Amino acid sequence: MATNDVNDNEEALKSALWYSIGRLTDETTLAQDTNATPQFIGALMELVWQQIRLSARDLETFAKHAGRRQINVDDVLLLARRNEGLEVLLRGFVEDLEGEKKGKGSKGKGRAKGGR
Repeated sequence: MATNDVNDNEEALKSALWYSIGRLTDETTLAQDTNATPQFIGALMELVWQQIRLSARDLETFAKHAGRRQINVDDVLLLARRNEGLEVLLRGFVEDLEGEKKGKGSKGKGRAKGGR
């Protein structure tokens, strides 16, 4: 029964991915006055799905190597290390989130450490 739940979840995720990629492809092809076949969308969806699965496996491996059962931000940043643009974007996002947390936690206590 647990296997059926996993398969159902996987199929639901793949359907959502297909839908999203289809919409993005439609928007792009309309803007460029071109066309994409359903086979192209299906192939692109499978390519993205395989990347997601490989990334998920890597993230799980990083967490296990660190002795954790849960994936955290450090694992994601480690995964992004080979894509400089993505890594810079993610690090900026993480710094912004940490800045927001520090800002909320220091209300009434003056300026947060390192604040502007």
